[in-house]
Amino acid sequence: MPDIRVGIGGWTYKPWRSLFYPPGLAQSRELEYASRQFGAIEINSTFYSRQSPASWRKWADAVPDDFRFALRASRYCVTRPRLADAGEGIGNFYAQGMDRLGAKLGPTLWMLSARRAFDRDDIAAFLDLLPERLGDRPLRHAIEPRHESFRDPGFFELARSRGVAVVFGDDDDFPCIDADTADFRYARLQRMREEVMTGYDDAALGRLAALAGDWRKDSFLFLINGAKLRAPAAALALQQRLGKAAGPA
Repeated sequence: MPDIRVGIGGWTYKPWRSLFYPPGLAQSRELEYASRQFGAIEINSTFYSRQSPASWRKWADAVPDDFRFALRASRYCVTRPRLADAGEGIGNFYAQGMDRLGAKLGPTLWMLSARRAFDRDDIAAFLDLLPERLGDRPLRHAIEPRHESFRDPGFFELARSRGVAVVFGDDDDFPCIDADTADFRYARLQRMREEVMTGYDDAALGRLAALAGDWRKDSFLFLINGAKLRAPAAALALQQRLGKAAGPA
């Protein structure tokens, strides 16, 4: 059976302390709690700065064995004029100690600028730079284009040839591309509305659950951005639609 994991972006967000986390829960235990409600969490702070080896070890120790962290790759890799020049940045990104996560290391998200149009040669060179392993652990990669020009069979061919997933971005501002290019799928669901207690209404949750079922492969679905206040409730509701209890797969 496919391994479908639903999660949120990060775990430290003050408004969640009155809506999601139990009253009186210490902030230092929020990751421990959240990781027992969801199968994965996307870490976005890795886009902005390096983390210490001690932090990676602490995070690994706080979560269950079957939990996964997805990591948003450093901005120093994806914001340069030519992605083909990102080799040193990619090496530095993977050298910060994340190997301490061990089996809890999930996919890396490579989010491209909304201004970056599809350049076949540059994208091909960039995909060739993505490492297949970190130590003895295989790596998975997902790329999120945010320009309409990536809706191109040539891009899908490149991603498929390297086994890189194309992010399904349910978003009002950027193109939503549904392309099957890897042995897993990666979705970022960003159309939550604050006036809806579960972020997405029942009909939308049903459509998203059906979509994940139709993919028939390992999947990571993150409720992120949009009305962030509602992300945990939306993730829990989507898990329920998928017939999954709270907690890792």
